[in-house]
Amino acid sequence: MINIRQTISIILIALGIILALLPLTGSRSFTASPGKVLSGITDEKSWFTADQVARFIATEDTTVQLIDLRSPEEFSRLNIPGSLNIPYESFVRIAPGVLTGNNRYILYANGDYYANNAYTIAKGLNINNVYVMKGGLNEWFETVMNSRFSGERITARENALFENRRKAGLIFTEINSLPDSLKRAYYQARQVGAKKLDGGCE
Repeated sequence: MINIRQTISIILIALGIILALLPLTGSRSFTASPGKVLSGITDEKSWFTADQVARFIATEDTTVQLIDLRSPEEFSRLNIPGSLNIPYESFVRIAPGVLTGNNRYILYANGDYYANNAYTIAKGLNINNVYVMKGGLNEWFETVMNSRFSGERITARENALFENRRKAGLIFTEINSLPDSLKRAYYQARQVGAKKLDGGCE
């Protein structure tokens, strides 16, 4: 079993590799201290669960922006409604200009690997309002899309959890069932709405 010291060592090695491989210049230079980056990586407040994200989707929380780190092809096939596609390979170039303002930016891919790396990059760039959806789309399907009620009794908390999953799952299915042209119209409408909320122009 890996202990905490070994885990931190692995994280530090991974962080060193990321720093060594990234061609960072100007606004894309790492400015945060390694200690700050490390504390962010190991802090439970750095991630949201699939259930928490489902609640954001079900309640149409406008303070949250999901960032899908997968390829454009994977994104076009299916994604969590309201997501913005920034492929992992482009993240370091695009993130400083996009992850601004007061929104909470939640990163996800299929699993945790790319989201955790992108989170590390964002923290190194001193972008603080960034989080990871723990488990990525794999966990989303396991927890939200495959949620089933069984048994005769359910507590109020369990009922609220199930209803959030059900509503978020319906939205996910409806949006991803649309033809590509209607999906594009849906995302364009969301972008216009977001600009209006921010006081910008169309």
